[in-house]
Amino acid sequence: MAPGSPAASAPASPRFPASSRGAGPAAHRRVAMPRLEVDRAFPRSPRGALKIARTLVALAALVCFVVAGSHQAYTALASMETAITVLFLLLYLLRLDERMRCLFWPLADIFNSMIAALFLLVVSLFAIIIKTNKGTLAGGVLGLILLVLCLADAILLFKKISHDKSRGRSAPAK
Repeated sequence: MAPGSPAASAPASPRFPASSRGAGPAAHRRVAMPRLEVDRAFPRSPRGALKIARTLVALAALVCFVVAGSHQAYTALASMETAITVLFLLLYLLRLDERMRCLFWPLADIFNSMIAALFLLVVSLFAIIIKTNKGTLAGGVLGLILLVLCLADAILLFKKISHDKSRGRSAPAK
């Protein structure tokens, strides 16, 4: 079409946008989005099983605190721990840590585990010492179990990081 022809200067109709007119079959192709692949071996690994156990125990502690009507600090810590652990679980399960290289995710996970362990120690001990009701006591006990799981997770991640670093150093130079 010539630049001065009425068809070239006509506005795009609502049914057919201007970008699709005359573009041919290539305009109707969809852009292929990269697919997320699921790491099926991660849930069966020790780290994956530990993450799943952390998630379930944090969820159980959250349910105990909510049902018992405990102080909001207990509920907030348990819900925050549940959410963050689920996000790290999804990060490793969907292999997003390999795609998002802006952060060294195992180290961030270690920091998360250590800070969570510190908060869980304080809050769980308060929940057990005060023991306003049985639900708060059960949530405090589950919080202490979660504390142990957080420390075990941090230790496993630290061993993974140090093992990977040592393998990188011992590789022969070419």
